[in-house]
Amino acid sequence: MNTGSDRETNESANESAAAEGESAAAEEDPKVFHVSKAPDFIKARRGLHLSWQVGVFVVGLAVVGAGVAMLVLPGPGWVAIFAGLAIWATEFAWAHLALRWTKRKVSEAAQKALDPKVRRRNIILTSVGLAIAGVLIGFYLWKYGLVLPWNLKDQ
Repeated sequence: MNTGSDRETNESANESAAAEGESAAAEEDPKVFHVSKAPDFIKARRGLHLSWQVGVFVVGLAVVGAGVAMLVLPGPGWVAIFAGLAIWATEFAWAHLALRWTKRKVSEAAQKALDPKVRRRNIILTSVGLAIAGVLIGFYLWKYGLVLPWNLKDQ
């Protein structure tokens, strides 16, 4: 199984990227291949590197699984899911691409949310929702008083 994380770029690209700033070149240039973040002594041995990748995958899967559980349980579910994706991105090219796509979409959504028309619409929708909830709560209190639903008698 080739995950794409063991591909090395050519030596001249490595030297020029080191001179210009590796992280900026790797983030912006789609032609730069994803390189494993494992230490060199681990990358030098194929079996050890495969074990490292399995370990990274299992840890990332545990974090993503905890994030999915936190979507319905208390906790920062989406943060944990993105953290698991970031863990995977240290070793797997597909996760690196997915994380880059996610970052781009979140940036676009944040910029769109700052648009005055969208903010006004969101404020109006929130106000209408709160007004409807207030009317429903008021009707319940008028009809039944301050009685919990499971204590209602047949009426």
